[in-house]
Amino acid sequence: MLNVWEIIFWVSGSIIFYTFGGYGILLFIFLKIKNLVGWSKPVLLDLSDENLPDVCLIIAAYNEKDYVDQKIQNSLSLIYPPEKLKIIWVNDGSDDGTPDLVAKYPQIVLLHNPKRSGKIEGMNRGVENSVASILLFSDANTMLSPNSLIDVIRHFQDATVGCVAGEKQFYKDENQPIAAVGEGFYWKIESWLKQLDYQFYSTIGATGELFAIRRELFHRVEPDTVLDDFMISMRTTEQGYRVAYEPAAVAIEHGSSNVKEELKRKVRIAAGCYQSMFRLKKLLNPFFHFSLFFQYVSHKVMRWTLAPIALITLLISSILIVIGQENIQLNSAYSILLFLQILFYFLAAFGYLTQNHPLRIRFIYTPFYFIAMNYAMFKGFFRFLKGKQTVLWEKAQRA
Repeated sequence: MLNVWEIIFWVSGSIIFYTFGGYGILLFIFLKIKNLVGWSKPVLLDLSDENLPDVCLIIAAYNEKDYVDQKIQNSLSLIYPPEKLKIIWVNDGSDDGTPDLVAKYPQIVLLHNPKRSGKIEGMNRGVENSVASILLFSDANTMLSPNSLIDVIRHFQDATVGCVAGEKQFYKDENQPIAAVGEGFYWKIESWLKQLDYQFYSTIGATGELFAIRRELFHRVEPDTVLDDFMISMRTTEQGYRVAYEPAAVAIEHGSSNVKEELKRKVRIAAGCYQSMFRLKKLLNPFFHFSLFFQYVSHKVMRWTLAPIALITLLISSILIVIGQENIQLNSAYSILLFLQILFYFLAAFGYLTQNHPLRIRFIYTPFYFIAMNYAMFKGFFRFLKGKQTVLWEKAQRA
């Protein structure tokens, strides 16, 4: 019979496995079975220029002078009828000359606010100054693939889709900072999960780099909202619509310049995760929409809440089980699993100590990034409890 520490061990291990691997495997198997029995996705047609809806691209930015020219030129080069695309640049208190640079482009509508009020308020102002049926949001430091706009718009042929998320990628370089290496690896897995989510029912959340929403589904969110992109996209699901995922619509940017900068960003995101969880209460109700509830809890809520704690309880229970054995058996399952955990944390520590080394061995730095991001969840939780999370940009330095 299992003792209390063995129960804690297996429960913790199950939570970790399901959260970071089992959920994706479960969806993959389920979708394979559905395909075998003849299930098919809605057919999306290639739209002609006459059938394309009016779109408003809204870029809310703070101090992005290094990206202004590149971003605007990228936006103007998107394949879409120019008469059906309006571009609004919302400046939120920039004091680095960003407004002056934007003003040089007569094709761009500049909304300048000398006082900082936060990204979400900037997005709200952009929406108020648009009349298009589709609202497209993108960050100033993100470049979009030429066909991304059309690829996103095609999904709105499906009447059940209220929001569409694009794919986030990072520029690759042999001498990438460790943070960028880890972040890129994380988003490869996340992109795979998002595709599975959409095929199952709905993608769980969009990222601010690239997402679109039907105008009638956009509602002002609370001005202190941290994760505006996640809240806006998930509130479309609260209205009974799905969030689609389009991997061909690529938004590419540089990763964080170092782990300190990435951790600063992740702690802010973590605080926003807990804020979102408390505000999206309807999604935690299995009777509202069970499939959505299952996806939301499996993909996000467990990752925010149970998994970081399970990492600690798994290690503690492993140690206590092994030292509690009458004769410590190094070849026992518990001893082997404890050794693997110690090795994992050793690699994480090695990654931390060598993060500034020019050598880049990706598999070594993955444990470090993983541990750092789970640490950010703890730190973000306490920041959320203290209510000290500002809605203003905390810009992370990019590589």
